[in-house]
Amino acid sequence: MSESRSTAVLILENILKRHIFFSEAKNRDSVAPQDAAFVNMLVLTTLRRLSVLKKELSRRMKKKLPEKMASAEYALYLAMAEILYMNTPEYAVLNSYVDLIKKQTDKYIAGFANAVLRKICAEKESILQNSGGEFFPQEFFRILNRDYNKRAVGKIREAVQHEPPLDITVKKDPERWAARLNGRLMPNGSVRIAAGGRISELPGYISGDWWVQDIAASLPVLALGDVKGLRVLDMCAAPGGKTAQLLNAGAEVTSLDISESRLKTLKDNIARLGLPMPEIICADGLDYLEKFRGVKYDAILLDAPCSATGTLRRHPEIMHIKCLRDIEKQALLQTELLNASVGALRQNGTLLYCVCSISKDEGEKQIREFLKTHRYFRLLPITERDINLFGTESLADLITPEGFLRTLPFHLASAGGMDSFFAAKLQKVA
Repeated sequence: MSESRSTAVLILENILKRHIFFSEAKNRDSVAPQDAAFVNMLVLTTLRRLSVLKKELSRRMKKKLPEKMASAEYALYLAMAEILYMNTPEYAVLNSYVDLIKKQTDKYIAGFANAVLRKICAEKESILQNSGGEFFPQEFFRILNRDYNKRAVGKIREAVQHEPPLDITVKKDPERWAARLNGRLMPNGSVRIAAGGRISELPGYISGDWWVQDIAASLPVLALGDVKGLRVLDMCAAPGGKTAQLLNAGAEVTSLDISESRLKTLKDNIARLGLPMPEIICADGLDYLEKFRGVKYDAILLDAPCSATGTLRRHPEIMHIKCLRDIEKQALLQTELLNASVGALRQNGTLLYCVCSISKDEGEKQIREFLKTHRYFRLLPITERDINLFGTESLADLITPEGFLRTLPFHLASAGGMDSFFAAKLQKVA
């Protein structure tokens, strides 16, 4: 277990120092398969509660640790997370982390860590009772505060504190698969199951009957309606969840992405599912659209590059590595892609724009501005009927008065919530 904790320290340090995603920070070969679930849970729990952990540690430190001793600080965050939120036996946490810190720094820092962790153990109940208001770092709170009121931010905070369930999209007969997987049939036809265990060992994975896709990510394609026989360009398509939906619905799909490795993942996913292989193009999306001279598409699905702040439930590192500058930078690229997509779309064709961002600068505001400057496009309002196929619960709260799709982490909270997504459907009318 000490090796797993040592690996967790390196992953956490990588994320917070280099501002990268958890998936990029972890080395899959550095931890035994049987310990991978523990390392994942430990790092993600620490990231979800990092604001509380930082506050509690700073209260017990007279001055910041020297840079060369920084690994001890990350180890302390992980140790505190185990004590406060994972119910690991306290003696195991103290012995393991104090020994780890001693090896990585020196006996004096290890002695300090021992004293801090013993205080955390003694004050555990008090800390948990008084930590309700601490969650989002200041910079991420600024992002939320621009678009949402205090009540909504509070509901977002509550929704993203817990590990989310797993959603899958099935090729057909979701009711049967919900029963077979002991899952819950969601209103859109997704099947929701408890997270945990190896996905590849679940019934239906090897046979290609379903793929993993958060319920929020599956809704934009449903909003397109009947796509059978339509020529559709899926922009920024990898790893292929929306491409799979389009193919499964009978569309003729061109899947474009800038990343060769991600497109390989898309190919592998489509092959496993046994769906027709789409036309695959590896290119910069903006360059492709600006030089486009082919037969125009009936529909373009622009799943635009974005801040990914909407995936906060699954990627709690986002609130520690994303800032307003990231959103402003992505919004500029989104505007360019929207403008460039116009020429590749046929008359009366549909442009479906979506982002997995919680920021309205990348969603609502982006589309309002596009419609102001492109008078030959009109908004096609998305309705609840478009996305609520089974009626197991209402999805009315997901549709804005304008007819945009806007999901937030606390939507369907009683069933486990969802990622934050935005989508708008536009038609080229002249």
